[in-house]
Parts: sequence; structure tokens; C-alpha cells
Amino acid sequence: MVKKICELWRKMDLFGPDSVPPNPLQKIKHMKLLLPLLGLAQLSFAQHTSHFPLWNDAFEHRLIADWLVQPCLEKAAIYHSADNKDIILYNGLLKRVFRTTPGVACVDFKNLSNGQQLLRAISPEATLIIDGKEYHVGGLKGQTEKAYLLPEWVDHFSNQNNDFELIDIAAEDLQPFLQWKPKTWTMNAKQPSGKTLVFTYKALAPALLGLQVRIYYELYDGLPLLVKWLSLENNGGRPLKINRVVHEVLAFVEEESAVVGKPEQMKKQHGLYVETNFAFNNAMRYDISDQTTHWKTDSTYTSQVNYDFNTPCILEIYPEKSPGIELMPGETFRSVRTHELLQDSYDRERRGLAIRQMYRVVAPWTTQNPIFMHLISENDQQVRNVVDQCAETGYEGIILSFGSHCNMEDTTASNVQRWKSLADYTHAKGVLLGSYALFSSRHISDEDDVIDPKTGRPGGAFFGNAPCFGSQWGLAYANKLRFFLQQTGFDIFENDGPYPGDVCASTTHPGHKNLDDSQWRQMDIQKSLYHWCSEQGVYVNAPDWYFLDGTNKIALGYREVNFSLPRDQQKIINRQNIYDGTWEKSPSMGWGFVPLTRYQGGGPEAVLEPLQEHLRDYEQLMVQYYGAGIQACYRGPRLYDTDATKELVQRTIAWYKKYRPILNADIIHLRRPDGRDWDGILHVNPSLDTKGFLILYNPLKKPITRTLTIPLYYTGLKHHATFFNDKGQHRYKINRHDDVSTTVTIPAEGWIWYAIR
Repeated sequence: MVKKICELWRKMDLFGPDSVPPNPLQKIKHMKLLLPLLGLAQLSFAQHTSHFPLWNDAFEHRLIADWLVQPCLEKAAIYHSADNKDIILYNGLLKRVFRTTPGVACVDFKNLSNGQQLLRAISPEATLIIDGKEYHVGGLKGQTEKAYLLPEWVDHFSNQNNDFELIDIAAEDLQPFLQWKPKTWTMNAKQPSGKTLVFTYKALAPALLGLQVRIYYELYDGLPLLVKWLSLENNGGRPLKINRVVHEVLAFVEEESAVVGKPEQMKKQHGLYVETNFAFNNAMRYDISDQTTHWKTDSTYTSQVNYDFNTPCILEIYPEKSPGIELMPGETFRSVRTHELLQDSYDRERRGLAIRQMYRVVAPWTTQNPIFMHLISENDQQVRNVVDQCAETGYEGIILSFGSHCNMEDTTASNVQRWKSLADYTHAKGVLLGSYALFSSRHISDEDDVIDPKTGRPGGAFFGNAPCFGSQWGLAYANKLRFFLQQTGFDIFENDGPYPGDVCASTTHPGHKNLDDSQWRQMDIQKSLYHWCSEQGVYVNAPDWYFLDGTNKIALGYREVNFSLPRDQQKIINRQNIYDGTWEKSPSMGWGFVPLTRYQGGGPEAVLEPLQEHLRDYEQLMVQYYGAGIQACYRGPRLYDTDATKELVQRTIAWYKKYRPILNADIIHLRRPDGRDWDGILHVNPSLDTKGFLILYNPLKKPITRTLTIPLYYTGLKHHATFFNDKGQHRYKINRHDDVSTTVTIPAEGWIWYAIR
């Protein structure tokens, strides 16, 4: 039999150049083609999956180093169990097991860093509501005790239902989500690697004939992360109304036991961090922006402690108001993507480090961090002047700020040629050029604005009136931006809107059919624009949480009117914004703000112009942001006004670029600014030569001397550490807690810094 298979493989040119049997992980999808030729059309999936590498129970008991300090060298792989009943996803940090007969069901989900089992019961692999009726994909029935799940129980379970039948299992190399092309300085320019497992099902229900479902499980190298999503292919002869797609259902071990209490009063599963690419709220934080995570109760879990069965212990992932689309014959629908990151600690810093590492791997474009200013321009010559200043000081990009004379919606030949000429001049100087564009917060027309479903009239959007992205104007807006960016060669796009998930009750807009599909269709148009920008190398500052769809940066989080406060207050508040805004975001993911000229009110005490009169404040504001690895919008008409100012900017930018890799590394939060005593942060990256960077501030009007304990665990350093700066160096012994003790003197209203090796 093996010989016959090999002969057929050779005839189908499935062997590599060395004429040896192909890697089964790469060729398993071709088994479906071989089976009819062998007369094995009825070959069971248990036999089918036996062509994956054989799982060894010893794998999950290997000693794994802390992946946040020392990279995990185990590669993602897909195995089959010895009895050919299970498929195992494994990468040294995560293990997820699927029983494949008599139906597909997840039976094991384990964090190998701490041995935590996350699963307590079997659920469907997906739940679909189509034409108003609910259908299940995968799952097994027969489990009576839902507090825990034993492998030997699974042998006695039966198929969940007859809605869908498994018809194919495939494994392939992980493919990049976006074909991203960076033009700017980037901390991580590599696309992620790993393996993808795909289960394909065909519909058995008469109402769904012709519908095919593919469920994807992407396992990443070096991360305790799995990404799950699905596609629906309508190969039938009629449209299908896709009311809801629940593409992940997991019965998790509860986080706590409470005899009484409502679901919202109890903790959710903190052994897992879940993030999807369907988030909006203008909060500058994912957890508040999330629109898809739903924790449900389980009345079939009758042994739970809560007397009213109110424990939130089932995770379901789906957009509440989407998709609501009609899937036409020949069309394919793709769900949102759920990132499931296993967490091994309640420590806020460690959890944040894991999330930040996830972004760096799955969305490497978030590590781009060009040095830019926000130019307020009135004419073309001002643009050329600032381009020259950027080239002389080391700045890498210019964003034409709101209030400037650039209009990206004007696609007339004269306007496009005008800005192409300026972009060419900018590029010749080695500088990038881009512009701000406004979408929301304005009224276009009664025909093009979002229609409030409550009133049937324009209005009711997040900011009152706003255009609908599916309107004639909205579709033209997206096309105009693409045309302008492509024709001018602009490198940066700063978008103001659309804002959070506006729905639209219009039935005449060409981009959506009605209220049901309005949110999904508008989001799809917006994401398509961001995907296009990412693949064209256009850097995107966006107002909401679209990092997983190609955007590069979001606001750090601030109150705009604070920039009308006196500069001394701004400095402390800015450091608070930096400290608070970097628990889940890496430095390159957020921008701050420095008003060179008046903004949101305020007098001379709030601004830096004339720059030559406020050099000390200018320097400290730059050091605070660049020392944190964060780009600020230096908003004004110029970067310097005198030779002394120019020298200050050049010196600060040169300092930042010298230590740029470590300054873009993760932040360990030492002490939050409060204006009463020192505050500071520590950058860490064990993979660099310079593994740490400490920066401390003194807000007081007198020098202070403090003995501090500096945590060096996440630098990866052992035994000794050398602290150095432009004034000298000191060697310290690292204690058994991975800390060093050091005494420092910080000048009045000043700062000190040390690089660490």
C-alpha cells in the first residue's frame, strides 16, 4: 500500500527534487486526491490524520525557559495521536487537541508555561445563524459532568448534530495576513512563521446545501498564541442571509467560585487574553474598544458553585451587530480573527509584556516608528523650509497637520501635481511626507450622512453627524485617498474617523443594503483602505484600534485641553500619559503631543514658541517622549528658530538614534509621576547588546538623592550589570531577585539616564 501511494505521489509530482517521500505536513491536503485513485474513498479521517507526525507525550513535559526572556526554539507543528483519533497543535508553549471522530471537537487546551488546563467541557467549533436559524459546526455530545473533561470520556461521546460534515483536513505553513511593505525605521521587519490547521466542512442541512465552511487555526512560532477564524463559501444557487457568525466557542474553567452573584460581578478567564480585529470605541485601549468578546453562563454545568448557574464560563466570539450580510452565490465571507494569547500570571507588567510581544510578532508593522513633526503650513514654501529643517536635524517625516493647506480629497490634476512636486522635493532630502484627512465630525448631505435607525433622519452618529462610508460620498472618499496617495507618492496618512462602528439605516447607499449589514460593510471598506495602505508602504496614524488590520499608530491617550496648561504641568501630565499608555501598547504604537504654538487655548505659558526662549522646556519634552521611545506630534510651523535651537534638536535626535533599538523596547513601569518625588521607566530587551535603558526624572525644584531597586529580570542579565552614560559607568552585582540597588542623584527639575549592559 505504501509503495502504491509513493508511486502515485511521483506521478502527481508531489515529491521534492530529491525523490523522497514528501513532508506529510505539507502534502496532507493532496490525500483527498489520492483516495479515489486507491479505491479508498471511504478512508476514515482517523486513518487520514495518521499521516501527520506522531505525537509523543514527552513533548509537553520538556523544560521550557521563560519565553519573555529567552526565545522558545520549539517550532509550531501539527501531530496525530498514537490511536489516530486526535490532532495536536503544539509549539512548546501551547497545546491544543482536537478529536476528529465521530466529529471534530476541541478536547484539550493547555498552557505549557504553567501547566494550566483551560478547557472544562466540549463545545461546537462554531455556531452560525443563517436565515434566522442556528446551526452548529463540529462538537460532540455526551458529556454530563461539565466541571472537567477526561480524555477517556471522549471515546463514548457521539456526533453533535447533522448540520455539517467534515470533508477535509489540511495543514500548511502560516501565511502573512498582510503583504506589508515598510518604508520607515522598523524594530521588527520579519513576518511571523508557524503552522495553520484547516478543517473543511460541507453543509448537510437542506437549507444550506452548497455552503462550505473552513475553520482555520493558526499556531505561531515563539508565542503561546493561536489565531482562529473561519470562511463561508456559498457554492449553492441562492443567497444566504448571514445573521451571526460565532467562530469561537470555548467552555473555560471558571476564574472564581461565587455561591451567589451575577455574571458581571465575577471575574472572567484571566488565563487567556483575547483580541480580535473588530474593535472600536475611541478609547485608545483594546479592552474598552472590544466588540466581540462575550462571556456566557452555562446552565448545563450543574456542579458549579453558583446556585443560580450565573458563573461566566463560556467564551463566545462574535460581533454583536454584524455581519447581517447576504452572501451571494459564488461569494466567500471571512470572519473576524480571534487572537488567543495564553497568560501565565496575574502580574500586570508580565501580562502587558506578553500582549506587546504578540503585537510585535503578528502585526510587525506596529514596530515602525519614524521621527515626524506635525506641520501647520499656509503655503508650499513653508513645506520646503521644514523639509530642509528635518533633513538638517535628523527628522524622518512630516505630517501636514489639521489646519494646513493640504486637501487630500482634491484629486484635480493641478492639486495632485502640486503635492507630487512637494513630495518629490521631500524625498530628495531623505524625508517622508504625509497629511491629515478628516472623515467624521462633519455633515456632508442628507443623502450621504449616516441615517439614525431611531429617527430615520441624518444624525445619531458617535459625533452627531457623520458621513456613511457606504454612501456614494464615502466610497468616493476612499477612492480619492487611494488615488491621491498613489499619484503624489505620499508616505503617511493620518486619518480622523470614521468613529466607533456607526450603523446606518439607509436603504439607498450603494455600499450597504440596509441597517443589518451597515456596520460590517462600512468596517470592511475602512479596513480595505488600511490594508491597501500597508501593502503600499503608506504609514497610517489612525484614531481607533485597527492595529491588526494594518494601522501603525494610535494616540497615546490624552486630554487635548491639557495642552493649554502651563508647560511645567504639561511635562508631568505628559509623563503620566506615557506611563499609563504603555501597559499594553509598545512605545511605537502610541503618539503624544507637543504644542509648539497655541492649541486648545492657553497663553504664552503653555506654548514653546518662540523656541529660543524655552530651550530647557523644549529639550525636556523631547527627552520625555524620545526617552520613552514615543513619537510626539510637534505641532507648529518649524522645528527651530535659531542656531542654538537647531543644535538642541540635532543633539537630542542624535541621542535618540544612538539608543533607538533599546528605546523602542518594552517599558517596565518603575514609579508613576506624581510631582512629589522621582518617577521613571526602564526599557528592556534581552536580545540586544544594550539590554536595558533607565531614565529617571525629578519634578522638584531641588536635587534629590535616592537609593533605588532596579528590576533587571526582563533584561536577561545575570550576575552583573554595567550602567553607563556619557559621564561614566558603574558595575553592579545582580542579587538573587534579579535586582540591583543603586544610589542616584537627579538634578532639580531634570533627569538622568543610564544604558545597561
